[in-house]
Order: sequence, then structure tokens, then C-alpha cells
Amino acid sequence: MIRRSRAGAALLSLAVVAGLAACSKSGDDASSGDAVTLDYWLWDDNQKASYQACADAFHADNPNITIKITQSAWDQYWQNLTTQVAAGEAPDVWTNQGSYYPQFVTSGQILDLQPYVKADNVDLSQYQAGLAELFEKDGKRYGLPKDWDTMAVVYNTDLLKAQGLDAAALKDLTWNPTDGGTFEQAIAKATVDANGKNGLDPAFDKGKVKTFGFLPEWKDGSQGQNGWGNFAAMLGFTYLDKNPWGTQYKYDDPRLAQVIDWYKGLIAKGYSPALDQKSTLANDALMNAGKGAMTITGSWMINSYLGDSAKVKFAFAPLPAGPQGRKSAINGLSDAIWSGTEHKDEAWKWVKFLASTDCQDIVANNAVVFPAIKTASEKALAAHESKGRDVQPFIDEATAPGGTFFLPITDKGSEVSQIVQDAIQSAVLGQTDSATALKKANEQVNALFK
Repeated sequence: MIRRSRAGAALLSLAVVAGLAACSKSGDDASSGDAVTLDYWLWDDNQKASYQACADAFHADNPNITIKITQSAWDQYWQNLTTQVAAGEAPDVWTNQGSYYPQFVTSGQILDLQPYVKADNVDLSQYQAGLAELFEKDGKRYGLPKDWDTMAVVYNTDLLKAQGLDAAALKDLTWNPTDGGTFEQAIAKATVDANGKNGLDPAFDKGKVKTFGFLPEWKDGSQGQNGWGNFAAMLGFTYLDKNPWGTQYKYDDPRLAQVIDWYKGLIAKGYSPALDQKSTLANDALMNAGKGAMTITGSWMINSYLGDSAKVKFAFAPLPAGPQGRKSAINGLSDAIWSGTEHKDEAWKWVKFLASTDCQDIVANNAVVFPAIKTASEKALAAHESKGRDVQPFIDEATAPGGTFFLPITDKGSEVSQIVQDAIQSAVLGQTDSATALKKANEQVNALFK
């Protein structure tokens, strides 16, 4: 990582295409050239060991290139990255996510990889459908797919068993925003007060809840990936006029307000904790403490719930099916090259390796996430199964026709996220009604694009 001004970074990026013929093929000789250390950033501590193994394998084949991995927690990661990019001291390569990478595209801070992809004949059809398109704009490509995730219900098996709920009972639940369907019935049954009465018992005391049946995620930005976004999609809600790179959001859609009102109903009935009384701990910590029986989570959390660190026994169940069927957000990450790096050729070799079966099979065999390459995903499933883990609900969502939807990708992602999250929280807290809050937020969001 070399300090450079923004102007210098931009001039360097213009030189990429001109020098591509030399860099793409002649750079395959890994033993030539001076020793280079590439800074590589990621945020998930569960994945650091897997990518260190990839870095070691890459270095063995490219002894003149060393990969230095830096991992930091989600919030700190984006704060640090934004600061470092602005200062001209960004890492050579970093992990990108759909809400954040557009800002780096707009500011010209990440490299267009399409010339490299074309020169090296990278097979884009090997990846899970739709992932390669997430990081494209106007014929340019700003990343190669590294993994994917879908959503499922995670539940405390002992708590639900005590209330007569098991895997079979959770397999085919239904949901609607009016009465919550059989999903809400399961939530009510899983909610237990201090006297041992569940939410279906007339004697249930909602003022003295010991275990909530469902833990919502309220710090979910403008996407609702861990909850409301999936339910809204089951009603036919879509975020944008087009995705990716739309310019008109639709948060004023009455169907989204219906979903938020349903969530508020769970709180009113005592089935979910009030937002202003909810612990600051993350939902996985609360689930481990027995404070919640069910929540919605992504496949990146498999190890947190089924790994050795889990204090209780958890299992996964499919999302309930809504009026338009079962819908899960599907998301994918990629790796970006900073346009200001002095080591573009070496950075490309590393990014190409990260997006190859050589690395993604390593990740798959460690049973952490589902890699983007379809054959590697199959190996990840086998690795989980060899550990006695049932993660089939995530696979079923990913492969179901029409069963997934992509999260919104546009400019101004961080601003949109804060506006929408604040609006939803204000509605949940009773400061305004859901429809009014979302209408106002949508006006503010769309004003960002004028």
C-alpha cells in the first residue's frame, strides 16, 4: 500500500488498459519481479483463517508476492476503509459489499477489471447465477464473485421442543401481514413468560416475558436482509425501478408499511422485545443466552450457531412462505482493487486467485461460507454435512425458481441506509406511523438522486 493523491490514483487507473497486454500474460511468470506485499482487508473473523490459507497457497505459487491480511469488525471496517481511501492510503485489495462499493466506483477509487477478465478469459458462467452482474456498471466490472448467502430461520431446538415445536412443524410455515399466518402462531407458542405460559395461553403475561418467540433485527439499514426485506418481497415489494443502479426507490410502497406494522404487532403482543428495551447485544448473543427462541439469519452465520462456540443447540428452518411464495434475499461479495495501488498486476493475480476454484475450494472445505463458484458451493455443503450440520434450507432457497431477490445496489448507499433505518425505527418506537415514516424517507432518499 503506497500513499498517493486522488489525482495520482486517477492517472494510474487510466494507464491500465494501455499496459494490459503486458500485464495480463507476461505477469503469469510468478518467479519474476521484485518482492511485493499486498494489503488485503476483510471484516469477517470467521473467514480470516480460510483466506489466510488461500494467501499461503497463493504465495507458494507466487513467491515474490506476499499477502498481508487485516481483519476488523463490520462498522470499523467501513469507517477505516472510507478514511483510508480518502487519504490515498487504501489497501491494495479489499472485500466489497453491494451497499458500499458504488461510492468507490463513483469516486474512481476501484479498478475496472473487465480488461483483465477478458484478457485472461475468466469464465463468468462458473459462478452462482446473477452474482457476476452485481458488480458491473456501464460495461465495466468492479469485482469478481467470492461467495453468496441466503436467509433462514434459526431456532433454539430445546426451547421449541419444550413447546411442542420441532423441525417438521417449522418446515412449511406460512406468513401474511394480517394475522402472521402459521409463522406467527409458532412465534406465539415459542414465547414463554416467567410463569411458563406461552403466547397462546390466555394466562400469558406479556409484561413478564422470559423468552421471546422472535428477535427482530432493527439495525438492518435500507435492505432488511435479516428480516423485513424478505417479508416485503413475499408481498411483491421491490426496492427500485431497476436493480442494480436504479435511481428511484419505492420505500413508500404500502406493502412495506404492512410488514413494519406486523413487526410492531409482535411487540404489542409481547412476542418480540420493544425496540427501546432491546439489549444492545447482537441477536446471536441473545439467542445463546436463551432470550429468544427464533430469529432470521444469513448463511454467513452458520458457524456462529452450529460451531463449537454455541452454548445451546440450534437448527435452521426455511423462511415461511408469504402470499407470493417463499422469498430470500441473496447477496454476494467481491474483491476490489484500489485504483491507486502501485501493484496492479500483482493485485489482479491475487483477485483472480480469490475468485478461482483453487481458493474457493479451500474456503468450501473449511465449511464457513458458500463460495460463489457452483462446484465449490457443493463442496461446502458436503463439508457441512460431514460435520453433522443440516444447512439445506440455505441451499434450497438459492436453488428455488424465483425464490431469491437481490438487495439494492445504487449510488448513495450509505446515506440511503441511514435514512431508511431511522424511519423504520421511528415507526417502531411509535413516534409516527409506518406509512408516514416510509413516505417521508422515500422522498428524502429519491432527492439524493436529483
